[in-house]
Amino acid sequence: MLGAQGLSHLRLSNVSCAYALRMPLRPAVSEFSGSMLTMHKHSSHTLQMTADVSVDSKPKPWLLVGLGNPGKLYDGTRHNVGFEMIDTIAQAERITVSRIQHRALFGKGHINGNPVMLAKPQTFMNVSGESVGTLVTYYKIPLNQVLLIFDDMDLPFATLRLLPKGGHGGHNGMKSVIDHFKGSREFPRLRIGIGRPPGKMDPASYVLRPFTRGEREEMDFTLQEGLDAIRILINQGFDKSATIVNRTQKTKIQNS
Repeated sequence: MLGAQGLSHLRLSNVSCAYALRMPLRPAVSEFSGSMLTMHKHSSHTLQMTADVSVDSKPKPWLLVGLGNPGKLYDGTRHNVGFEMIDTIAQAERITVSRIQHRALFGKGHINGNPVMLAKPQTFMNVSGESVGTLVTYYKIPLNQVLLIFDDMDLPFATLRLLPKGGHGGHNGMKSVIDHFKGSREFPRLRIGIGRPPGKMDPASYVLRPFTRGEREEMDFTLQEGLDAIRILINQGFDKSATIVNRTQKTKIQNS
């Protein structure tokens, strides 16, 4: 049997063991600091990754540019169908194109939830690139998301053609744009046919002529077709839109 002294010693030993089991050893200050630093670095890295993902996941807008000449004198002329296409989009999608930015009438909006920017350079046709080039640079738009819309005498009247790239085809406005893109031709374009001038008429005079009443009706219908093509482009991609519009327009030409 244990005496009083031994019993007391046993109780004290048991209490000490229980306390030791309930209270883990405190880490050294340096270990604790190191652990917190690691956790802080990990948290900061996680936050940074989250921020990067958020930035990268934000969709890039399309820049839709119609070429033409500013001023009422040129309203309704063949050379300004690019402007008319932008007006058609703006009206249909309720996008206001009224403020001046980088020497262009400019507006921002959405097509089926996808961000777009609309522009009508006010520099006059032959130096359109001065406006378009600065817009692209300022907003950092990749060239494969810059759609140029312009008149084309080499296409039959009131027809469309959507292409992923190409040259200027003798169009001074497009030549200026390519020059301000540092010679790059790697950007999509929607060509709107205005037909060849009759007889020996000077092409420069022809493109500045207004449409007849019959031509106006045909062109208005074509602009609606262009609107449909651009909606498909924005929502489903270039290839889908080009396949549909180019096939439809080929049939249209064959039946005309």
